[in-house]
Amino acid sequence: MKHQFAGSSALLTRDPISRSDTLRRMIELLRHEREALTGMDMDSIMGCAHDKYVLCEELEAAGDDHIDEETRGLIDAARRLNEVNRQLRNLIAANVAARLSALSGGAALYKAQTGQALRPQGVPAYTYTGARA
Repeated sequence: MKHQFAGSSALLTRDPISRSDTLRRMIELLRHEREALTGMDMDSIMGCAHDKYVLCEELEAAGDDHIDEETRGLIDAARRLNEVNRQLRNLIAANVAARLSALSGGAALYKAQTGQALRPQGVPAYTYTGARA
């Protein structure tokens, strides 16, 4: 998947555009970023990061004048999409860290205990940490 928003695309423009239009473009970009994250498309992920920066600058330049209900809804939608993307990015990073740790012989995230006397009857081995002395 090629990053379709970088450079001179219609998504990014230097012409004055309303805050609502800029937020709509941000929402579209955040949806594209989620697709790039799920597809592990590094070029698109990096392009989205750049384009989000540019759109944030546009939003900042729009000023802090009155925010109507529509704009407030767009801000909320963009915030939610950005949070989903952040969680997805963190999940991918944690998965990579776990794999690297496993490759390097690091400690497993969950390790079953071998001594039955260390945990109460019926409690799975990977959930009980035992008492500290």
